[in-house]
Amino acid sequence: MFDYAEKVLGKAIVRQGLKYVSGNPEENLPKILDLGEKIAKRPSDKETVRKVRNNVVDPNSNWHKFATTLLTRIDPNIREKTAGNFFVDACLLGNPKQDQLSKKYDINVPWAILIDPTAACNLRCVGCWAGEYNQKDALDYDTLNRVISEAEELGIFFTIFSGGEPTVRKDYLIKLAEAHPDSVFLSFTNGTLIDDDFVKEVKRVGNLAFAVSVDGFEKTTNARRGENVYQRALAAMERMRDAGIIFGFSTMYMHGNIDEVGSNEFIDMMIEKGCLFGWYFTYVPVGRDSDPSMMATPEERAEMYRRVNEIRMTKPLFAIDFWNDGEYAHGCIAGARRYLHINANGDVEPCAFVHYATCNIKDTSLLDALKSPLMMEYRRHQPFNGNMLRPCPMIDNPEMIKEMVHASGAHSTQMGEPEDVDDLYNKVKPHSEEWAKKADELWDERQKEINGSAEAKKETATGAAD
Repeated sequence: MFDYAEKVLGKAIVRQGLKYVSGNPEENLPKILDLGEKIAKRPSDKETVRKVRNNVVDPNSNWHKFATTLLTRIDPNIREKTAGNFFVDACLLGNPKQDQLSKKYDINVPWAILIDPTAACNLRCVGCWAGEYNQKDALDYDTLNRVISEAEELGIFFTIFSGGEPTVRKDYLIKLAEAHPDSVFLSFTNGTLIDDDFVKEVKRVGNLAFAVSVDGFEKTTNARRGENVYQRALAAMERMRDAGIIFGFSTMYMHGNIDEVGSNEFIDMMIEKGCLFGWYFTYVPVGRDSDPSMMATPEERAEMYRRVNEIRMTKPLFAIDFWNDGEYAHGCIAGARRYLHINANGDVEPCAFVHYATCNIKDTSLLDALKSPLMMEYRRHQPFNGNMLRPCPMIDNPEMIKEMVHASGAHSTQMGEPEDVDDLYNKVKPHSEEWAKKADELWDERQKEINGSAEAKKETATGAAD
């Protein structure tokens, strides 16, 4: 009853707050963030709200422009539902409940789950492991609905769809979003199946957003994904932008394309098309037939680290780097520390890129899956490295994935030909050793920068006191 009362009150505050702010964003946005800081429960949440406030009050800052776009371009129904579900359910109520259950059961309880409704896809992209999947593999609606319900009981109100191509099952996406009005949903998509009728349904349910996959400009994207895919993806972006839907781009950086996907020209075009966020992934050689030569070199990965941080400082777009942001996530977030992956066959994997499991969601509950041997191995070993620019147990510390898979008795979930973890280790170990040298240099530089900034603040505070 207490949680329910908090939910109702919190969402009422968000709803009225959005109306209040939208009337005069320049004057009222700082005021509403002051209120958000007061009602946040955990000290870490209060600090997050405080940082957001400091970033958006400056009318010349990129974050001020970002916030203004959210308040003026997004459809009111979507804005209200997403803000309420994200800030109240997923954060204000969800985070403390996850912490409580994590301590109670001595397990990781994630903030989000990533789940594949289907392995089917209308494209065959170069380097995508899903191309090896059995196209008939799929989770039925009842299973998906059960998992999301169990997640909400654990305080998890953020569900992400991947695949395959999730919009192959548009009916499921809409039905699930409608059945779980307190959750936030995000779907990775190639965008080619997003049409006007689907956009209307997305606007109606209000709690479904998208990450549209592009690999750079037209030539690069079409070379990997197929003829006219780039044009169809941009058309989907324009369709969603005009409808006021929340979406961003998802892109993979690999050897040879960082100058393109990290360029100002690319970012500015994505912003013009309506993207509010950009999600960067690095190429990971998953599967026996994968090509390690496609991986970004240590120099290229280091450049993307610098570039993504620069984008965050200068562009009205929230940029995320799944690997290089280990600094801010305090290491690897997989293994249910902050998220896990359930593939279309039901295998519960620590990460979308780690194709090993010890249980299947079809015959276990989500809570029991969190207690499974492989998830517990992750909990025992995290963080996998003191250098947060080397967070991953697979491509950065492959001895860790090798050890955890053997200790847990996990089996390969790779479709087609299963990949032995010892073979995976041998494949990625040379790359991890090369990246270690560059990452240690970057980490040392970063620590000196942080310590220098802290010292400067201390001196300023001392001077003010004098």
